[in-house]
Amino acid sequence: MASVCFYFQVHQPNRLRTYNVFDDGSNYFDDDKNAEVCRKVAGKCYLPTNRLMLELIEKHKGKFKISYSITGVLLEQLQKFTPEVITTFRQLADTGCVEFLGETYYHSLSFLYSKDEFVEQIKQQTETIKQFFGQTPRIFRNTELIYNNDLPPVIEQIGGFDGIITEGADHVLGYKSPNFIYRPANSQKLKLLLKNYRLSDDIAFRFSNRDWRDWPLTAEKFAAWVNSVNGCGYVVNLFMDYETFGEHQWKETGIFEFMRHLPGEILKHPDNDFKTPSEALRAYNAVDTISVPRTISWADVERDLSAWRGNPMQENALSELYRLKDRVRQADDPDILADWKKLQTSDHFYYMCTKWFSDGDVHKYFNPYNSPYDAYINFMSVLDNLDYRCTRTAFSTQRPASSKFCPLNAVPQGGALVR
Repeated sequence: MASVCFYFQVHQPNRLRTYNVFDDGSNYFDDDKNAEVCRKVAGKCYLPTNRLMLELIEKHKGKFKISYSITGVLLEQLQKFTPEVITTFRQLADTGCVEFLGETYYHSLSFLYSKDEFVEQIKQQTETIKQFFGQTPRIFRNTELIYNNDLPPVIEQIGGFDGIITEGADHVLGYKSPNFIYRPANSQKLKLLLKNYRLSDDIAFRFSNRDWRDWPLTAEKFAAWVNSVNGCGYVVNLFMDYETFGEHQWKETGIFEFMRHLPGEILKHPDNDFKTPSEALRAYNAVDTISVPRTISWADVERDLSAWRGNPMQENALSELYRLKDRVRQADDPDILADWKKLQTSDHFYYMCTKWFSDGDVHKYFNPYNSPYDAYINFMSVLDNLDYRCTRTAFSTQRPASSKFCPLNAVPQGGALVR
């Protein structure tokens, strides 16, 4: 049997406005740009794809099932700019064929820097999903599928979760297949679902590539690849960004028609079905334990952290951001706390990535900056102002001008910021 497990990541960050050392306002985020992008993606992806998924669930009488992880920062934007999208997600939730997963509310890298902040964001996201969709998440996915052996004990301690989904990286699996259920190291209660990145990326990245030897990809061809798993695995985990439909792969590529026919082609095989992540974990036993001592993610060809921590700018921005944690808490100002949390969104550091290999175009997508260096300077200017607000709030005195550093002249050397 091959159970197809579809999981879609749905996320957009709060983009920063152009900000420099001469600014002193606390309005860091570009609401006009965020509204523009949100409405654009809603029109090209979220609304037409949600309607298609509803159509497929009805057509196949509940045999077609999918799952989503929608970040809290996007839900805030959808509620503000395109509430009709939330209505369609609620309609999907009402079908009983859709599962909503847990993650960090702010799509942050807090797992790597602050465990208490990490746990707080997970609990906030759990409550948000309950309020919006009436479900309590049972499956956890970390930001960008970031995972190592330290994650399961934290998730187990939080409670309420049955499993974690992450990347089926070759250097972790070795000879093993991602098409089975596994048990994580350091946990006896949780199970792991691993992304089949080859089949996932055939849809997410290669679908419209005319130089790809398997182009054009048809629903019939893809279903045959799924069928070949029979006898060699239990699940085919297809994990991808939801923006695959209509944004990364435009409507003109045929991506919607491909998806419209795919469930029917897969269900032609009598041993195939669709399962949500929770259903897959209930249906199948773990066949082995997977140990991941070095951190992995689903990003780029390396499947590591280099997309967010691959250069001194990124390392410095992240360390400076989390260095402010105690000062932000001590300021006891809800606006400062809200801004600090929004600045944790991983996209801000992704924009600073200087990797320009085969995945360079991926790093440019939705990027509001002309260069990674512009992204860094802008972010550090905002962060400096946030630091100043903490000082002003805590001590009610103006910070001496000489203590204000200038990110325009700050050059990272060896991971440290030279001021």
